[in-house]
Amino acid sequence: MDVRSLFAAQKYAAQRPATEPQPNADSAAVRLRGAAEDFAKTLNEAETTATAAMTGDADPHALVQALAQSELAVETVVALRNKVVEAYQEILRMPV
Repeated sequence: MDVRSLFAAQKYAAQRPATEPQPNADSAAVRLRGAAEDFAKTLNEAETTATAAMTGDADPHALVQALAQSELAVETVVALRNKVVEAYQEILRMPV
């Protein structure tokens, strides 16, 4: 394989306009599904850690960390929901 062709391919990829879609980019639905699965996983882990802490099987530091992660996840989802509702309300206000 010619090294110059490898460099040419790298330079071409670097010069490609940002407006073009990525060749193997995931769709928005796939990314949204992944985010929802991560959210559910975070909440399940926090619940498991909280249950273990109540029975004395987990240390308090792990409990605090799990609660902080779940709080951040919930705040993120609420902020996203607020943005979606705000966009929907703006669409309803548009004149027809």
